[in-house]
Amino acid sequence: MERLNISDHISRQFNEELENVRGQVLKMGGLVEEQMALAVQALVNGDAELAERVILNDYRINALDVAIDEECTRIVARRQPAATDLRLVMAVIKTITDLERIGDEAKRVARMVVEHLSGSVNDEVRQEMEHMGVLVREMLRGVLDAFARTDVDTAMAVVRADRKVDAKYGAITRQLMTYMAEDPRSIPMTLNILWAARAMERIGDRCQNIAEYIFYLVHGRDIRHTSIEDAELEHAREQARERESGQESE
Repeated sequence: MERLNISDHISRQFNEELENVRGQVLKMGGLVEEQMALAVQALVNGDAELAERVILNDYRINALDVAIDEECTRIVARRQPAATDLRLVMAVIKTITDLERIGDEAKRVARMVVEHLSGSVNDEVRQEMEHMGVLVREMLRGVLDAFARTDVDTAMAVVRADRKVDAKYGAITRQLMTYMAEDPRSIPMTLNILWAARAMERIGDRCQNIAEYIFYLVHGRDIRHTSIEDAELEHAREQARERESGQESE
C-alpha cells in the first residue's frame, strides 16, 4: 500500500475537503456494487420485479456523480491543487465517470430482464452468467478497496482479473452461438442474453480503468496503453526507489 501526503496541508479545511471527496467516491462505489449485484441476481433468477428496482435506483448513482464532480470543480477553483492533490482530484473525476457507466451497464442488464429475459434463461447459461457476475463483482470490490487504500498491488491484481472476465465472456459467446446455430428460433432471446453478457464484460473494463487511475494517482504515470507486465515492473522500480530514499533519510 502506498502512502500519499493528502493530509498535510496548512488548511485543515482543505484536508477535510479531499477526504470528503474520497469518502463520497467510496459511497458511490458501494451503491454501484449493490446495483450490479442485484442486476445479476435478477438476470439469473429471471426476477423482473428486482430488475425494476435496479432501474428505479439508478438516479442515486447519477446524483452522486453530479455532486462529486461539482465538488471537484470547486476544489480546483478554490484551492488550485498541485502535484499529488491535483492527481487525486483528476483520478476522482475519472473514477466517478467509470462508476456512473458501470451503473448504466447494471441498469442495461436489468432492462434486458424486464423487457426480454424474465424466466427465459436456461440452467446452463444461468450458471455461466452467474459466475461471470461473481468475477466482475470481485473486480469492482477489489478496485474500490484499492482506491480506499491507494494500493497499487491490489489495483494491478484487478487489471489481471479482467483477463478472466474476458475469457468467460468468450466462452459464453461461443456457447450462445452454438445454441443459435442449433435452433434458429432461439436467436432473439439468445442475442439478448449475449447483450447482457457484453454489459458485464464492459463493467470489467471499467474496473480496469479505475485500477489504472490508481496507478496514476500513486506514481503519476498513465499506464492506459502499457502492458500489465510493464506496469508491474514500473511499480516494483518505484517501490525500490522509495525504500532507498527512506534508508538514506534515516
